[in-house]
Amino acid sequence: MFGATLLFEAINYGVFLCLDCLYREPDFLFKYHHFEWVGVLPGPGLELVFVAMGVAALGVMLGYFYRLSALVLVISFAYLFFLDQALYLNHFYLVLLFATILVFLPANRLWSIDARRRPALRSETVPAWSRWWLVLQLEIVLLYAGLVKLTPDWLQLEPMRLWMNSQSQQAAPVFQWLTQDWGIAVASYGAIALHLLGAPLLLFKRTRLLVFCVYAVFHLTNSLVFNIGIFPWVTIAATLVLFDPGWPRQFLAFLQARGRALRWSHLAEPPCLPAQTDTGKTATRFIVLTVIGVWLCVQIAVPLRHYFRPGNVAWNEDGHRFSWRMKLRSKRGTTQFYVKFDDGSFIDIDSSEHLTRKQEKKMSCIPDLIWQYAQFIEDEYRRSPTDDPAVHVISRCSLNTREAVPLVSELVDLTSISRAEPTSNWVLPNTKSMPHRIF
Repeated sequence: MFGATLLFEAINYGVFLCLDCLYREPDFLFKYHHFEWVGVLPGPGLELVFVAMGVAALGVMLGYFYRLSALVLVISFAYLFFLDQALYLNHFYLVLLFATILVFLPANRLWSIDARRRPALRSETVPAWSRWWLVLQLEIVLLYAGLVKLTPDWLQLEPMRLWMNSQSQQAAPVFQWLTQDWGIAVASYGAIALHLLGAPLLLFKRTRLLVFCVYAVFHLTNSLVFNIGIFPWVTIAATLVLFDPGWPRQFLAFLQARGRALRWSHLAEPPCLPAQTDTGKTATRFIVLTVIGVWLCVQIAVPLRHYFRPGNVAWNEDGHRFSWRMKLRSKRGTTQFYVKFDDGSFIDIDSSEHLTRKQEKKMSCIPDLIWQYAQFIEDEYRRSPTDDPAVHVISRCSLNTREAVPLVSELVDLTSISRAEPTSNWVLPNTKSMPHRIF
């Protein structure tokens, strides 16, 4: 299911989206810190990356040259992920994590072409760590998706109210209740309960199926109401890993017993070799568990980093990414950059000459992107090698229906700031309250 989803994504992006518009036409692409070196490949290189991603996803789906396919999939997807920070989405990050984990899992031992080609590979079992690595990674994501919503804005129904009110005319009749305050409250508080209570209950057999059905309805509703790509499908597919490892066979047997399926017995043929024990591999087991333990500790720690930095993370974005802070803020703003030269003269910058409309919109309320663009402007408009122009920005941003206020002081020369410096040191605070409160 993961391979099929990524195959769809490769076709959707590589064939139906304008790659020139996304990557080649802008003069500047925003970069993740320490990944500034990632650039657009020349010629048809970008298209070839999507081809490689699609072929690798198909290999993962079918279990054909699985290890190589999984490795190519994670490399190609990682390359596309790091191309432009302005295109960051939580589900892209989630896919990257799952793809990386799958490189190390023996996911091709049974129903795969590899197992057909190499009978010695076939086995009825896989090491328990391979399942629990995926399970615990998913649990971390689901729990944080609930914890991060325990914020004053979300508990006051923002920005959910803003989004649903804007869709009240387009919403299907079955979803009209979501445009009313009571429905928005049910959805907002229900999302917290589903993640904080539902995620642990998925670990127990008695409650697993019921909670999975609720999660499936939740994700399908999100998919229909919001444009969130493959995230619901990846999450639903991953949640199936929490069921008993033999559930596919049990499900097929259930269908066979009721005469609603074709013969599926060939999927288990030829007979598998007896399960191998790990006797004598204590050191290997210790290394594997240590690596997984470090991975999970990092996944737990990274979303907490904003607690160690001053300011409101929803405003200054200092620790927002990679933290599963999904659907927590709606920002709308404007920016006007200008360059001040050593002789006192200055010029205004028309950002539309360098960026796409989507990049401009994304940048307007994210300090790190504003900083990156300022460095590009400095290099672009430097009159001589010895010239040291200053770049300033007039910015205003609205957070979750609040009145728009300045984001960065116009007096700050953005070129004098290090990227490693916390944004709270040069971003102005937002002291405005939301105009609509439920209590």
